Amino acid sequence: MRRTYSLTFFLILGAAFLLLFFSVKTRTDKDGASLSLLGLREPSRIYLKGGYASQPEYPVNSDSLSYAAGRFRFLYDEYLSDCRIYYCVIPDKNYFMAEECGQPHMDYDAFFAQMRKEMDFASEIVIADRLRLSDYYRTDAHWRQENLPEIAGYIAGQMGVTLTEEYELTAADVSFYGSFASKTILPVPADDLYYLDSERLRRCRVYDYETDSVIPVYDLEKRNGRDPYELFLSGAKSLLIIENPDAATDRELVLFRDSFGSSIAPLLSEGYAKITLADIRYISPRMLEPYLPKNADVLFLYSTSVLNNSITMK
Repeated sequence: MRRTYSLTFFLILGAAFLLLFFSVKTRTDKDGASLSLLGLREPSRIYLKGGYASQPEYPVNSDSLSYAAGRFRFLYDEYLSDCRIYYCVIPDKNYFMAEECGQPHMDYDAFFAQMRKEMDFASEIVIADRLRLSDYYRTDAHWRQENLPEIAGYIAGQMGVTLTEEYELTAADVSFYGSFASKTILPVPADDLYYLDSERLRRCRVYDYETDSVIPVYDLEKRNGRDPYELFLSGAKSLLIIENPDAATDRELVLFRDSFGSSIAPLLSEGYAKITLADIRYISPRMLEPYLPKNADVLFLYSTSVLNNSITMK
C-alpha cells in the first residue's frame, strides 16, 4: 500500500530538524566558551578563553608516554650513546587554559614526572614555566615563532650554546586560520603569521632527503596552502639537514621533533654548524644510523599532544 504524507507531516519534520540544529549551543562563562551538541560534553569540542581556541587533551595516556620514551631509548642505546642527550616537553595550550575554563585536562605534573622517570638517560630542559598562552596562535595548536628567541636561547644555553642573533620580523601577508578554527562555529579572528629572518638564515642550506633537493628555510609558497604553518621548513618532513655556513664552531645538533620543531630549529641553527632534524612519525629509527653524527648534542623536543598520542611513532 502506497503511503502519502501531508504538508503538516513535513512541517512537523522540519520543525524537529530545526530544533535539533539549534540545540547545538554555545555555553559561555566569564573564563571561556565551549561548543556542545544537545548539552552533551564531548572530548572533541573546541572552547575559547580570551579569544584563544583549544581542544581538550585528556587524560594522561601513560602507555603512550612509555612507548614514546621507549622509542627514544632505542635511538640512544643503538646510535647515540656517545652523544649529549637532552629532552624538552612543550605543553599544549590546555596547560594555560583548561583549568580556568572548567575544562577537563591532563594531570601535567604526573605527565612531566613520568617523562622524567622514563627519560633517565637524558637531561631535562624545562620550558613550561617560561611559556605563556600568548606564545601560541589563537586558532592553532602551534607556538608563534616571533615569540621564541628567548625560549630558543634558553634551550641552547642548557646545551652549552649561546644565541645572540637579532632577527627581522617579517609578515607572511596571509590571514592564518589554524586547525581549531575549522572545528568550531564560535567566532575566532584570524591570526597574523610572521617569521623571523636574517642574513645568516638566508645563507643557510636546508637539504630535504625526501625529495633529494635543497629547500628554503621558509617556503613562502606554503603560506597560501592548506596549512600556512608549513612555511616553516616546508611542513611535515621525515629528515632534513640545516647547514649554517656562518657557524663559529663545528658543533652539531640532532633534533628529534614534531611540527613544533619546524619553527624553532631555524633559531637554534645559529649555534650549530649542522642540525639534523628527524621526525620518527615518518621514518623508522632503524633507517637513521647513516645520518646521525658522533659526539653531537641530541634534543628530543616534543609537544604533550604528540607524546600523549605516540602510536604514530615508528
